Amino acid sequence: MPFARLASATTPTCHIGLGLAAVGRPGYINLGRDQDLGENRSVETLRARTHELLDAAYAQGVRYFDAARSYGRSEEFLAGWLSGRPDIDDVVIGSKWGYTYTADWRTDAEAHEVKDHSLAAYERQRAESDELLGRRLDLYQIHSVTPDSPALTDKELHAKLAEAAAAGLSVGFSTSGPAQSDAIRTALAVTVDGEPLFRTVQATYNALETSAAPALAEAHDAGLTVIVKEGMANGRLTAAHAPDAVLEIAGQAGAAADAVALALVLHQPWAGVVLSGAATTIQLASNLHAAVVDLDEEQLARLTALAEEPGAYWARRGQLPWN
Repeated sequence: MPFARLASATTPTCHIGLGLAAVGRPGYINLGRDQDLGENRSVETLRARTHELLDAAYAQGVRYFDAARSYGRSEEFLAGWLSGRPDIDDVVIGSKWGYTYTADWRTDAEAHEVKDHSLAAYERQRAESDELLGRRLDLYQIHSVTPDSPALTDKELHAKLAEAAAAGLSVGFSTSGPAQSDAIRTALAVTVDGEPLFRTVQATYNALETSAAPALAEAHDAGLTVIVKEGMANGRLTAAHAPDAVLEIAGQAGAAADAVALALVLHQPWAGVVLSGAATTIQLASNLHAAVVDLDEEQLARLTALAEEPGAYWARRGQLPWN
């Protein structure tokens, strides 16, 4: 398993990864992104920003980097960074297939990505990912599986994924939506020749959306590495938008709201890697501070008490504007 490399790391940030959703394309749904990126969002500008973030993350002990076919040019930016640093051989690279980027580098596109979990989509996007990342790709995940996803029942697809796994590529899946737990449990039951297919699960978990926790604990107990995304609820847990309880605890802990939000996730015993979605190096430094934020039981209880009903949480997320 490629994540064994992270388990042997000694830096406190080894359990924090960097996701490239916010910088691989000009439009995304994180709150405050207009201020984060400014008006110049050319390919070259975002490539330079991505490389700056990757340099800063690596220098501070981050060893997992997460991209996706639908994150604009994230794989291309990541591949360029890796090729310029051939001496770096201790990182784990993950990407995802199942969505196609369709915004044509615009923030006002009618549709930014289109979902397709078919075998044909996998084969097309796998070839695209391989062309960019090649042997550096360690983990390939089905993007945003839901309980009714055909990717969970397509035996021909499962056979192809098992072939990739036999050749050394770890196979995983990510989830989204109010039924994450159902999707996770269904995926845990997927086997090929009697062996579990998936080695990782990437899911949304944060102070406002905790519903997947029991299923993620089951996945961890089954031997999967759990990767947590959206630990700051797409900006809703940053200082500008966080509930009063988060701000009060941040003051007590001497940390920023984002670090407190991520510290809650890091505290979960099943969390293997927790993603930062930073768009600036200042945000990244603040996110990484989560690794040394010590929350007591009372603070943890106050944070988990903020959880919303999953349907309401995901409905609000669906209303966030691409900016």
